[in-house]
Amino acid sequence: MTLDLIRVVLADDHAVVRTGLKTILSKAPDIEVVAEAKHGREAVSLVEQFHPHVVVMDLDMAGGDGTEATREIVSRLGPTKVLILTMHEEAEHLSPVLHAGASGYLVKTAADRELIDAIRAVAYGDVYLRPTAARMVVQQLVHKEPRHADRERFATLSEREGLVFRHVARGYSGPEIGEKLNISAKTVETYKQRIHEKLGVSHRAEYIQLAVKLKLFDEEWAPAK
Repeated sequence: MTLDLIRVVLADDHAVVRTGLKTILSKAPDIEVVAEAKHGREAVSLVEQFHPHVVVMDLDMAGGDGTEATREIVSRLGPTKVLILTMHEEAEHLSPVLHAGASGYLVKTAADRELIDAIRAVAYGDVYLRPTAARMVVQQLVHKEPRHADRERFATLSEREGLVFRHVARGYSGPEIGEKLNISAKTVETYKQRIHEKLGVSHRAEYIQLAVKLKLFDEEWAPAK
């Protein structure tokens, strides 16, 4: 998928913060801020109106919680993606917002350096987490034993679907997987849709969680060339 222009809605209850974010994003010719929201409920309304590719969502906003707004946008108004941008470090809020369906988490202190890359990543279907946050997700799950039902569901995947699953869990993008498996990025998306239908996973965080539960990172496997 190639986007000529990534449409973005900014959701933050401080006007000065939104102004600063727009200044940062003005440096990116492929990103356009189409609307601004002061709280979560307004963000949901603006998504319905403008159909943006990405919502940059604060968590603590007077008049509307960012996590609940994220859950509603992802469950009801897809394919809009949500990137959390907050003052809070990941330890307290990362797991709840990932379960709500957020595609990325970024602290505001890193916005000037990483916001543009984060928006591009989630717009193209990837999950954006700082390395410390990604390790946190793994550490929270590493001691959980895989359930027999999860192993049985994973066994329903074809060999190629299993390879695509492992590549996604290991952080490769659709085009990168296509290159490794000698298939098109569109075909990769077809396999990911089949994986979603069989396993119910769609976000990279969910791939990582299931891979950890099944101890797939501990297995030796040879990617097809």
